[in-house]
Amino acid sequence: MSDITRAEICAVACADAYRDNGEVIASAFGIVPAIGVRLARHTFSPDLVISDGEATAVRGTWAVGGPAEGDVEAWLPFNQIFTLVWNGKRHITMIPTQLDPFGNANISAIGDHAKPKVQLLGVRGAPGNSVYHPTSYWVPSHSTRVFVPKVDMVSGVGNDNARAAGPSVTKHHDLRYVITDLAVLDYEPESGRLRLKSVHPGVTVDEVVAATGFDLIVPDEVPETRTPTAEELELIRTVIDPRNLRDHEVKA
Repeated sequence: MSDITRAEICAVACADAYRDNGEVIASAFGIVPAIGVRLARHTFSPDLVISDGEATAVRGTWAVGGPAEGDVEAWLPFNQIFTLVWNGKRHITMIPTQLDPFGNANISAIGDHAKPKVQLLGVRGAPGNSVYHPTSYWVPSHSTRVFVPKVDMVSGVGNDNARAAGPSVTKHHDLRYVITDLAVLDYEPESGRLRLKSVHPGVTVDEVVAATGFDLIVPDEVPETRTPTAEELELIRTVIDPRNLRDHEVKA
């Protein structure tokens, strides 16, 4: 399996972020995370709930970018999503424009908020997502433009701001992982800062450190991110992403 691509490594890392999650809605933004949640449900996390993107939860495994053709498991209209979100019944993977050492995420604007250089999405659901249920992040291009010492605007709540706000926020605040095209990061429990968990095959620790705009916590031993099994690779290539959309999102 020497022909395994970086995108496939990333997809498996995204899948592992949902390991042992139980029965929660698996919401994944981006092609690679979408592959990951489908892979996780098909293999080691069968209780995950995946929506068709409109109003139903659907059984089975279908291709990214294609219609959800499985049996409908439940009616899941938009207004009911909020009930599930507020009860912690979702694990979302979002794509931040900026991310700081404590996991504060910006998807709203670049520059001074009163007169931004670039107007982005707005905060959208990021504040509630990051406070009410597990949140992970996907960064397709790991760079100092994304990983910054301080975000221009806090859209998703990081560990430092959650702790400063007190128990009403920390009660359900649960930042999990940051998966990038270079590595997998998590958070050191004591400080709440981002920590290097693994580097993808062919990537060095020094490369990850150089592409990060602040000091990462780097353990003495950093393992390689695992590669997909033969079964996982077959599922990715023939069932979940037969059109190879993944390589359009991860270029390495």
